[in-house]
This record gives sequence, structure tokens and C-alpha cells, in this order.
Amino acid sequence: MSVAVVILNYNGRKFLADFLPIVLENTQDAAIYVADNGSSDDSLALLAANFPSVSVLSWAENLGYAGGYNFALGQIQADYFVLMNSDIAPRKNWLQPLVAYFEANPSVAAAQPFLLDYHKPEYFEYAGAAGGFWDSYGYPFCRGRLFDTIEKNEGQYATSMVNWATGACLMVRAEVFHLVGGLDAYLFAHMEEIDLCWRMQRAGYSIAAVAESEVLHVGGGTLNKENPFKTYLNFRNNLILLYKNVEPSLRFKTIFIRMILDGIAGIKFLTEGKLSSFLAILKAHYGFYHYLFFEPKASPVQKNWIKSYSGNILVDYFLRGKKKFNQIKF
Repeated sequence: MSVAVVILNYNGRKFLADFLPIVLENTQDAAIYVADNGSSDDSLALLAANFPSVSVLSWAENLGYAGGYNFALGQIQADYFVLMNSDIAPRKNWLQPLVAYFEANPSVAAAQPFLLDYHKPEYFEYAGAAGGFWDSYGYPFCRGRLFDTIEKNEGQYATSMVNWATGACLMVRAEVFHLVGGLDAYLFAHMEEIDLCWRMQRAGYSIAAVAESEVLHVGGGTLNKENPFKTYLNFRNNLILLYKNVEPSLRFKTIFIRMILDGIAGIKFLTEGKLSSFLAILKAHYGFYHYLFFEPKASPVQKNWIKSYSGNILVDYFLRGKKKFNQIKF
């Protein structure tokens, strides 16, 4: 059994300087890699001067989260990969519970630790919390985080099967990662881990969140929440996920309704004076059509149609006032 912890870096010198020492201190029995995704800062010089024990892979072009990890993991031999953001501070003994869970559960293809806020460690962190699900229209949500409502971690969530595990710190069984074709490079970044987990489940495997493992996450290190490019990627990629993974008999209806909901979101952005975010949604729909008509489509390993939450998380949260995961009835 071997584990490779792979940190994808793009102009993240400060994060590497601050967090790589914590990763090295708190990570035993794993090889540590930094995969440099075409950085133009002095990240590589920092690594060479200060972290000689870290293996470094580098290439000239920014391939995004998906393409970058595909390229890096294709060059690394290990039984398990941990895809880790550069702004993650793992707690002591964070890796052993994940490895033990994988070894005890051979049907699990991907799992995450519980993600806690670096600045407020008693709270969950937005980008994954205690494991994720999606609703009937593809909106992702997490145990411990519904939209902007972040819960305090009070032991209310246990180790459990989920539908998606966060890409901020994602452990995968290498054999299955390669079996399903890795990450979808067309997605570039954002929601690519949801697509990966969805496809792994379609291939007959399970996804988990392991409470006994905890890491702290800064979040927003690459693109902040209000960045129009992030809005574009999230809206475009969510539509692509639905097209790829929803049962064909439900696909048209689901995407049609989702596009109407996107239009409502666009109007809301306009009323708030966020023209760039409104235009990002229009661009996202164009990007989806480009994918639909011009991009080659890979065939999934199997055609299991995976269900998550059958309700509408927007209605639950904004109209019914359900602000916590435990108030949602599956």
C-alpha cells in the first residue's frame, strides 16, 4: 500500500511557504509531490531551496485543476492519490484514518476528510465541509454547509457515504481514478471532483467522508467567490455534469428547468448591479452548447444512474427556511 499526496500549484508561492511545512510535519507514510501548473512566480525556486524532500513535477502551461492533476497523476505510481490544495493545513494523524477506511472498504473509490475553516477551526469550511450531495437540478450542497450558512462542527456528522467528496483534499483509489478516465479536462476547474465522484459511482463504487480525519482549509486561494470566471465555470460545468450523468429519460427536462433557474439567477445579478456575473451566466450557457455540439464525449465505464437528493435545495433553503443539512429529509 502506497500513498502519494499531490499538491497542485499555480503561482501559490505564499501558500507553499506557509502550508507545505505543516503538510510535511503532519503526514507520515506518504510521498509528497508538488505539481507546478505553469507558475510564473518563484514557486519552483522556493521548492528547490527549502523543500528538498518534496518531489516536484512541472510543465509550462496552466492546465487547470482537472488537466493539471491528470497530467501529474499519470506520472506517479501509488495505490492511493491525495489531491490536496496548496492552502490546506492537515491536522496530526489526518492520513491514517483515510487509509484505514479505504483498506476496510474496498468498494470506496474516493473519500475526503472533514474540511474545517482555517480561520475559525470550530466551523466547517465552505468548499466541502462534511461531504456533499446534489439536488434534482444538480445544485451541490454539503453536510455542514447549505449555501452561505456554515455550521459549527459539534460532532453532528459521522463518517458516512456521500455523493461527492471535495477536491480541496480528495483521496482516490488510483486504479479506479484511471479506470474511469480521471478528471474531465474540459471542465478546467470547479465541480470537476463532483463529476469524477458521479462517474465513479456510475462504475459501481462508493464515495465517503471520514470524520476521524480533519484538515483546515483557507479557501478562495485561486478564485474568490465573486470572480466572474468562477461564476462562468460553476454554471457551465454544472450543466455539463447534468448532461453527462443524468438518466437520459430525465435529461432534457432537468437541464431545461435548470436553465430557467439560471435565468432567474442572472436577473438577480442584474438587480444587484453585478453585470459581469450576469454576462458570465450567458457565457456559461454558450460554453455548454459548445461542449454539447463540438466536444468529443467519453463513454462511461458503466451506465448506473445515480440518485442523490430528489428535492430542490433552493426551495428548501430560501422558501422553507431549512438552513442546516439535518433539516433536509432525504
